[in-house]
Amino acid sequence: MNLSSPSVLPHPLAAYGWDEGWEAEFSVYAEQGLVPGRVVRVDRGQCDVVTADGTLRADTEFVVPRDPMKVVCTGDWAAVDAGGDPRYVRTLLPRRTAFVRSTSSKRSEGQILAANVDHAIVAVPLAVELDLGRVERFLALAWESGAQPLVVLTKADLVPDATGLSYLVQDVETTAPGVPVLPVSAVAGDGLDVLVAAVAGGTSVLLGQSGAGKSTLANALLGEDVMDVRATRDVDGKGRHTTTTRNLLLLPGGGVLIDTPGLRGVGLWDAGTGVGQVFSEIEELAESCRFQDCAHGSEPGCAVLAAVDSGELPERRLESYRKLMRENQWIVAKTDARLRAEIRRDWKRKGAAGRAAMEAKRGRLR
Repeated sequence: MNLSSPSVLPHPLAAYGWDEGWEAEFSVYAEQGLVPGRVVRVDRGQCDVVTADGTLRADTEFVVPRDPMKVVCTGDWAAVDAGGDPRYVRTLLPRRTAFVRSTSSKRSEGQILAANVDHAIVAVPLAVELDLGRVERFLALAWESGAQPLVVLTKADLVPDATGLSYLVQDVETTAPGVPVLPVSAVAGDGLDVLVAAVAGGTSVLLGQSGAGKSTLANALLGEDVMDVRATRDVDGKGRHTTTTRNLLLLPGGGVLIDTPGLRGVGLWDAGTGVGQVFSEIEELAESCRFQDCAHGSEPGCAVLAAVDSGELPERRLESYRKLMRENQWIVAKTDARLRAEIRRDWKRKGAAGRAAMEAKRGRLR
């Protein structure tokens, strides 16, 4: 007689990331006769949702909030009608993480690109000169999302010199403290095994500008040509948007991948924490500044400026930090009248101080 406990079969959605936490969140909806599913694609008021019974098409008209941050997004876990035609998404489970950027809208809206992401893969092409500022921008949004960033230097086969490649990796590592940097050639297969192991068992979102080689990289990870691939321009390395929607796909090595269209604009959206994480060395230096509210401009006793003068901190890093902090502050202020007023007062104060300093200088020169 076999007294061993019966084996428990994995949940049909386990491969898509379903776990005990989601089970607990969904319990109240199960009592209402709804079924769980993960959104794998969204377009035109409808979405494809993978459920225990397969992928179905569902209408999203019951989840149309005024807040664009709460719309149905690829990667969401949803409660869907158990039957009927048409099927409807009735609600979304609370998101664990969300990758958000600001839109070009004058209304200062955020746009959610992917939900419930564990790994944010930032694809940086080596076919053109490295744009470290863009890397820092992507990383700020990645850290702010709650996901773990990973920089993948694509098209590494175009840099045949091993020494030159090591220098490029080192440049990006300096730009991305605490973030793994992996050179990969999807054509030659170099570095793919390390990348597959790094993203296995979780949800990864693939980010980057047009022409970064995301579709080629996605095909390599998927083990088949699922995504359309087109050549990039030799002049600037840019390409057409071969991916036009965000798609969630199962990886053969475990985990799922969300591929996104190339992003021409990557505006920050309330990403102060993410910016601080990207420039962690500046944040650490700032703790030794004489003044707590030091802006690292011309204040006496500024540890950050001292680090620039000594060569410890590259001036480019400080300029990039200032730029992203100003941009993020302005985005936040556009939705916060009180903060907007404070910024204006600060600008006036600094302007008056600058004029006073100029007058004093002129007086000394007379």
